[in-house]
Amino acid sequence: MPYRLSENPESARGVALDDVLSSLLSTIRLSGSLQFCFMPSGSWQTDATPAFNSLASSRGSGVIPFHIVAEGTCWLRFADDQTTLEAGDVVLFPFGSGHQLGSGRDGRLVTPTKDLPPKPWREVPLLRYGDDVAGVRMLCGYLQCEALGFSPFSRSLPEFVHVRPGASGGPSWLDSTVRQMITEVDRPRAGSVSMVPRLTEIIFIEVLRHQIVTSAPRAVGWLAALADPSLSRCLSIIHEDPRREWSLEALADAARISRSVFAERFRAVLDISPIQYVREWRLYLASVALATTRQAIADIAFNAGYASEASFNRAFARAYGAPPATWRASAQS
Repeated sequence: MPYRLSENPESARGVALDDVLSSLLSTIRLSGSLQFCFMPSGSWQTDATPAFNSLASSRGSGVIPFHIVAEGTCWLRFADDQTTLEAGDVVLFPFGSGHQLGSGRDGRLVTPTKDLPPKPWREVPLLRYGDDVAGVRMLCGYLQCEALGFSPFSRSLPEFVHVRPGASGGPSWLDSTVRQMITEVDRPRAGSVSMVPRLTEIIFIEVLRHQIVTSAPRAVGWLAALADPSLSRCLSIIHEDPRREWSLEALADAARISRSVFAERFRAVLDISPIQYVREWRLYLASVALATTRQAIADIAFNAGYASEASFNRAFARAYGAPPATWRASAQS
């Protein structure tokens, strides 16, 4: 399929950014999630040890803990920094990094992930600690995001994402979505247990998009490539037509620079070659097909650009840690 590029460099960069983001976000699959309401009061603190991985529904997926503050304030400690969370704040940890929540100093230790009731749940669990009504109220949990398997994207994410919807530059509609989710928890109706995960997914996608679009310019990485007019044009056509037999010459022509300059710049910014990027994007799309369809592995291998199912099996196992059939069984379980 032919591609069209704007003659205006700034316009082309914006179109390319939208194209690449749309192609990625449209394929993001959340393979599992869990939500619970957390209501501590007084002086308290959680353990800083990562705990959500043990609750995940399958192994090998990116487990992303999140916290959404409905009422009150508390502190969050991550690495060597401490941040105050306020009502409406949304925080994500894309790599499941350990962190600590609390209020006051030297408060009692609470362990919400260990205190959850056994599944299945008819309502979102409520974990209350202490008797004071003036505590903090949060919706906590995790999402499993297969898009973290696309390494150029995952390497562009920070370990900690904090979005304050009411702040300048924050997503204007996110606050109303958070309020709707809190209402579903406070006043459960038929379907609320299934509605809360869907609202969580919407918030997650919007927070990711906001993080990517508003991130400070970088010298290297996927976000830096999206900000580079030549590289962003190249990424846009790869994402638009991943099955095409791309050559270095064709990609350099799309980037409108010489082949040698293009290859050098691409590797310097993304730390992989242009052809390897094409392969990684195809393998990621193959993982989506394996997880969400009953398509034959041989057909998925062909669509990913592999001449044989055996060569695809080897490449997929190197990238995802398991052969396609094994990975599919785990992802669809």
